[in-house]
Amino acid sequence: MNATPAARLLTPEVLAGLANLELVARTAVEGFLVGLHRSPRFGFSQEFAEFRAYVEGDDPRFVDWNVFARTERTYVRRYQGETNTRLFVLLDASASMAYQSATVSKLQYGKYLAAALAYLASRQHDPVGLIVFDESIRHYRPPSSRAGSLQGVLHALDSTTPGKRTDIEGCFLKFREHMSRRGLVAVISDLYCDPVAMSRAVQPLAYTGHDIMFFHVLDPGELEPRWRDSVLFEDMESGQTMEVSPEYLESRYQQRLLEHLDGVRKAAGGMGADLMLARTDEPLDRALRRYLMFRQRH
Repeated sequence: MNATPAARLLTPEVLAGLANLELVARTAVEGFLVGLHRSPRFGFSQEFAEFRAYVEGDDPRFVDWNVFARTERTYVRRYQGETNTRLFVLLDASASMAYQSATVSKLQYGKYLAAALAYLASRQHDPVGLIVFDESIRHYRPPSSRAGSLQGVLHALDSTTPGKRTDIEGCFLKFREHMSRRGLVAVISDLYCDPVAMSRAVQPLAYTGHDIMFFHVLDPGELEPRWRDSVLFEDMESGQTMEVSPEYLESRYQQRLLEHLDGVRKAAGGMGADLMLARTDEPLDRALRRYLMFRQRH
């Protein structure tokens, strides 16, 4: 199936050619919105509440042109579902996220996705916060919808580089110290961790009312290895090496990968979280659609 022109704007190849992360976020979100065939309502309910004055960045689809024709003033329709939903973006910046066989690394793809989610939230005037982690919390920005907060999040993302090993269990224990008020939590990670430990770490957030979505970011080379000769693999976090034959990749590797993916899915489902596998060679529109569906349910 051929991608639509709007979807092609969201390909990693196109986004990688843009000058900065703010332009990436704007291009991704605007291209995504153009590609929508119908309004996903972005969390708006159907029940009309009131008007409010149009501000720069508001979606023009919600402008009431009848009011404009009568008053020559621009207002947007406000709905009962338009509430300030706090979004926490949790980005894994561990060493394994540096892996790259396609146009962009897992970390770069994760940064694009995080930037697009933050930009989308800011369009709705929702507070958005950021936590960058590996074996510890490397950067924290509390949720805010104040002027300049989006640029602060994007700057923090732009300056993020691959770090050390992942300690998802230890980090999530610390995350709870920063998340006293409930909100939406978007975790962007390759999830190279024990699914049981992941569940144990994340469940307390779910129990305290947070709605959690995992974007499981993987490279096509991890999902579909195509080496014809023996390969020496090096663990990007521990430095350990292992020589692997093509026969192993075709049989045992695929089996273990599927077992891990299934374990992660079950762990997410067991805590009531959403999970989406995001390939780094795919456009962002699928991930953004899933996120909006997730928002509508919570």
